[in-house]
Amino acid sequence: MFLSRILITDFKNIAEADLEFSSGINCISGANGSGKTNLLDAVYSLSMAKSFFNFQDSFSIRDGKESAAVAGYYNMDDGSVSKIGLGVYGGSREGKTLKCNDKAYKRLADHIGLLPVVMVSPSDSNLINLSAEERRRFLNALLSQMDHIYLEKLQRYNKTLAQRNRLLKEENPSLELVSVLDAQLSENADYVFQARQRLCSDLQEIVQKHYTQLSGGKETVRITYQSELQRRPLEEILQKNFERDRVMGFTISGIHRDDVAFEMKSPAQDFNLLRRCASQGQQKCFQIALKMAQFGIMRKEGKSSTPILLLDDVFDKLDMERVKNLLQMVSGEDFGQIFITDSNKVRMDALVEKVGGSARNFEVSSGKISRI
Repeated sequence: MFLSRILITDFKNIAEADLEFSSGINCISGANGSGKTNLLDAVYSLSMAKSFFNFQDSFSIRDGKESAAVAGYYNMDDGSVSKIGLGVYGGSREGKTLKCNDKAYKRLADHIGLLPVVMVSPSDSNLINLSAEERRRFLNALLSQMDHIYLEKLQRYNKTLAQRNRLLKEENPSLELVSVLDAQLSENADYVFQARQRLCSDLQEIVQKHYTQLSGGKETVRITYQSELQRRPLEEILQKNFERDRVMGFTISGIHRDDVAFEMKSPAQDFNLLRRCASQGQQKCFQIALKMAQFGIMRKEGKSSTPILLLDDVFDKLDMERVKNLLQMVSGEDFGQIFITDSNKVRMDALVEKVGGSARNFEVSSGKISRI
């Protein structure tokens, strides 16, 4: 599967674009802030029905406009062509629509996983340096593309959690209803918990392999899933914490509070969190290794095509040897369609030429995109 053509209207700073892509490597150059990342985000949005960066859909609409539209034509593995259309609306029409071959999805969740995608971005530093919510988002995005049951269980959990939190804010919440909601939360949480724990275990070995390949270093990296459910069932936890939840007015325990520890150990020190002990270069290598592991797991375990790989400004903070290692890694036969952005076209062309293979080149300037 690959994206052969994309049409964009008023998506972020891109007023209009009609582009045809290579099934292999696509290189996008341009100055910082020109719109390179926005093009990759448009591709990502066609797969995930939402921006990689924005929580609020309306932020994807170009300033001064009331809507944005992205359409993509995908050459599928069975020889067919699928047209995916995403519309985002602001103002009084706020919302979005998603269509496959001009037929609207009843549920956006039915689309997730059809067009698998992996995005590598400078914002991946948030996985290391910001809150647990960022790491849960990473796990959720990965698992949702491979497992529709996971996505359904997660959505049901979040809906039930919102109901429980509203109930906790009442002066005298119904204990019977709380008990019913606790049972529903526990049922859905168990599946999500088990899937996340297996994923983190699977990621461990693959991330270490890619990290060593990228960095050439002697550090050992470790990925550990952290959840109260490792000690006892959620229903028991909720019952024990009910009085505190009632006082606080929200549910303080559950899979919505879980975290993942990213750690590193060098010959001179024991394991410590990456954000405390790793250099910028080491953190960058870990971020890329993590996303390469995501790609490998999705390709192996997913029920659909090889994911599209989006590499946004990956050369920053990597020396030339590490960049070369990365490109050699992604130019193998295991990879499919790749999009790479860089502000330095000469550097990108030279690196792509070193690893061999043809590439289609595009240049972005103030939201205008042209093939070169």
